[in-house]
Amino acid sequence: MIYPRDKDYLSNSLNFVPVTNMNEKIRHILEILENDARASPEEIASLTDMSAEEVSQAIAKLEDTGVIRHYKTIVDWDLVGENYVYAVIELKVTLERNQGYQAIAERIYKFPEVRSVRLLSGNYDISLTVRGKSMKDVAFFVAEKIATLDQVQSTSTHFVLKTYKEDGVILHEPETIQRLPVSS
Repeated sequence: MIYPRDKDYLSNSLNFVPVTNMNEKIRHILEILENDARASPEEIASLTDMSAEEVSQAIAKLEDTGVIRHYKTIVDWDLVGENYVYAVIELKVTLERNQGYQAIAERIYKFPEVRSVRLLSGNYDISLTVRGKSMKDVAFFVAEKIATLDQVQSTSTHFVLKTYKEDGVILHEPETIQRLPVSS
């Protein structure tokens, strides 16, 4: 389910239906943009049986209502020589009185090092993905900014050694393994 800011109808001018019952053309536009944010209205129109103008209007309404939150570029920093270190940090938290997980999540996602925050089921409550210039930077961030929060009971840090796929995009082509010829 998608939750727009106003939780009402996206529009009545393009026969939009409530977001919970989104029509297939709008769903198709969203899937195309999620896969390729640079797709032009003309390209999308050719795939959805809509005019470019209808697509542009639909996208504008989806942006205005908060369904489309952001357009993103996935960068393979290794290819440009930037050596960022990523880590997944799992947190066990104690909730404060009259506050849920949202309060701690809001506090954590304001740190610029934090790339994502997710509520989990299982042994840990919250998962963070963070980025730093070195393992030491990430370790200090966890020790000084995250572990010191009153609600945080414990942390478990997992450093990312290599990313093969990010947001549906393969970052490294599969390596071909050359077998040595066997002689008899």
